[in-house]
This record gives sequence, structure tokens and C-alpha cells, in this order.
Amino acid sequence: MPAERSQEPDDARGEGGFGEDRDYSLRAVDRVCAILDLLQQSVDGISLNTVVEATGMPKSSAYRYLWTLEQHRYVERDEETGLCRLGLGFLGMQSRHLELLRECARPWLEKLRDEFGETANLGVLDSDRIIYVDIIESRRGVRLAASRGDRDPLHATALGKAIAAHLAEDRVRDVLARCGMPRRSANTITSVEAYLAELDNVRSLGYAVDNLENEADGRCVAVPLLGTSIPAAISLSAPAARFPAKDVGKAAKALLDVATQIISRPRPHTADGDVA
Repeated sequence: MPAERSQEPDDARGEGGFGEDRDYSLRAVDRVCAILDLLQQSVDGISLNTVVEATGMPKSSAYRYLWTLEQHRYVERDEETGLCRLGLGFLGMQSRHLELLRECARPWLEKLRDEFGETANLGVLDSDRIIYVDIIESRRGVRLAASRGDRDPLHATALGKAIAAHLAEDRVRDVLARCGMPRRSANTITSVEAYLAELDNVRSLGYAVDNLENEADGRCVAVPLLGTSIPAAISLSAPAARFPAKDVGKAAKALLDVATQIISRPRPHTADGDVA
């Protein structure tokens, strides 16, 4: 029986895997990539008309592409405005980045936990919520700690404030409008303008504080991890009775130092200069 002949073009089977002289692109894939490029470049989201104008597709075709991407969660559409933005389907594609960030941050979070005796956290922005990627719990019997994978609102958490302070104002307003600003305690900020003013303060100080806002008996300090591909922040949290306001500055300084180390090198060093 004669050997079965490969159906691949001869120049696509070389060492490089694909030929350089021919165009093997698929129109549908090109269109999907064009839409995803538009979504990635947008802060506030894109409309159906934007897709039509940018790609030259018929409106009915553009709608079907967006609809299909939405079904697979690569696009999420605002029910009120009709604007589309990148959806949670891409979080899986970022899982390796998240895991690398967690691996880099964990020894530093452990160092913070050991130094202060309180819970250290790593959180990222996942759509409209803060998701806890890693938590190094305090060893004390009474402690303030979420669980890995828990989600908290942007407006009432130090992690949320630290990340939101470095987002475009329109994006922050959009998140607050869609999710609301429910009162979690007597201290929760529930006004958009008051929250934006708080973010100005966060940018000025370099750190954010949850001052009994998410939980009535909890205080938390957070700083952003700038320079990463994912909106992320680290924090220290503790019962307010054990974490008075006068200690916030000291904790913030330690967090800022650790944030710099996480971005610049992967693991903490000992007093002798060796990697821990």
C-alpha cells in the first residue's frame, strides 16, 4: 500500500513549521484577532459600531462574532450601555502569569507575616472584583483572613483601592456604577465622588487603607504591584484592636519595600545576602 501523503503544503513542513512565502491566514481568525485587538486597546469598552467601522465587517457579521465570543466568556457586554470589554475567559490564559506572580510573592508575604504576625495577602482585579490569589494567614488564634479565591468589592477593600488608584477614572466609575457601593460597615465609603477623592489620597501616599470599611473590626493596608501585566496588590490585614491606626505607616513602609522586591527579584534574601 503506498504511503499516505501529507496534505500540508511542502513549505509548511520545514524546521520553522510554517512557510514564509504564502498566506495561510483564515478570514474568520483574522476577524476575531482584529476584534480582540480593539478590546485590548479599549479602557471603557467598544460598541458594535466601533467593530464595524474598524474591521469593515457587515453589522450582522460583527454582531455574530461578538455574540459568539460572549458565549465563550471572552467578551462581556454591559447590559445598559451595550459596550463590550474583555471577559473572564482570558483569566485562564493568564493563569500561568498569576501562578508566577504568586510564586514570586509568596516568600515575601511569608516574610511580612512573620515580621508583623498578621495575615498577608496577594490580590488581583478579576473583572469587577478583587480576587485573593494567595493568603499567608497569621499564626494567631484570632486573625483577619479571607480564603484563597474569595472575591471582595473594589470600593471597600484596601486591595481594591490600591489597584483602583491606578485605573482610568472612567473604568472605576463604570465598575462602581455596575456593582454599586453597598455599605459593609459604618465606615464604608458609599459615594462615588468620596471614593475618587480617596483614590487621590492613595496615589499621594502610595498606599491604601481599609479603615474598618469592609469589616467593622478589621483594618488593612495595601500597596499596588506596579509593573506587572496584571492589576495586582499586596496587603496586611488584622483585627483593629491589634492593628491601631498609628501602626499603619510602619506597615505601609514594609509593604512598599516588599512590593519593590517582588517586582525586582523573586525571593527574599537573608541578612547574609543569601537567597532564603
